[in-house]
Amino acid sequence: MKKTEIIYREILYKVIENKETAFTQSDLSKKFNISLSVVNLAVKKLESLGSVKVMLRSFKIINTKKALIFWASARNLEKDIVFKTRIEFPVREIERLMPNIIFTAYTAYKLRFNDVPSDYSEVYAYADEEEIREIKKRISKIKTSEKNPNLFILKKDDFLPDYKSLPISQLYVDLWNLKEWYSKEFLDALEKRMGI
Repeated sequence: MKKTEIIYREILYKVIENKETAFTQSDLSKKFNISLSVVNLAVKKLESLGSVKVMLRSFKIINTKKALIFWASARNLEKDIVFKTRIEFPVREIERLMPNIIFTAYTAYKLRFNDVPSDYSEVYAYADEEEIREIKKRISKIKTSEKNPNLFILKKDDFLPDYKSLPISQLYVDLWNLKEWYSKEFLDALEKRMGI
């Protein structure tokens, strides 16, 4: 994930899950050790869309959905995939095989809301190098294939574990970027739950 995306995730996490609407660029810069110029660039892009209002010492989110869609369209999920394979198991068995990692997409939706708007056959998750080694160890005795993968592991950024669970904004953006037809079913259901 790009540094600007880390900023978008934090802003949207605080707006959606903590109901905070006002932020300072300085606080964001310090929290993530990201230069003020990168934070400023991220905020300016949101301002140009009319999703934030910049004031003298802070800025305020005024259109959450616009900010979400902007981040979703800027995200390159494919680029963050660090491991993929096909396991000829039902999706629930694949999920059970995984170590304690951060699921996203369909599995994350199911775990968070105890619901599935549609059947699905892919598992997406974030993992670091150590977790990827554990995943490979766990599937080493299982027949796998590179053709038509159904397990996708994305590179976990350093700040993702700081959230108690995958932020709803990250779930939204990840679902937005998937090409399976049922990703739309999940996205529509998530928008209803978010009230956007």
